[in-house]
Amino acid sequence: MKRVLLSMVAALVALTFSAYAQSSAGSTDQAAGTTKAEKPAKAPLKTIAGTISDDGKSFTADKDKAQWTIQNPDDVKGHEGHHVKLQAHVYADKKEVHVMKVTMMGEKGKKKAAANPS
Repeated sequence: MKRVLLSMVAALVALTFSAYAQSSAGSTDQAAGTTKAEKPAKAPLKTIAGTISDDGKSFTADKDKAQWTIQNPDDVKGHEGHHVKLQAHVYADKKEVHVMKVTMMGEKGKKKAAANPS
């Protein structure tokens, strides 16, 4: 009799925990309206030319003059106000970039002018 009662209590506890686990895994975030099981949007790695702002917190692309917030401004220190080429993960929905690599770009005609000082 004790064994039957103990096994019933154990089964009840197991079912309670499994029901709780299922309900919390698929629960929705009421503010965002998305489920927790969904993955965040993927951000493709792109190469973009443009200028980093003087404070190093934003980037303006040459192509469409779009302005992007830099998620990791410490990684672009020393390039503030410069014309650069970025390799970055682009979050178009948030207008943000996560910089992976910064390459300085020379001004057009600068090398030719230095080579032929006439």
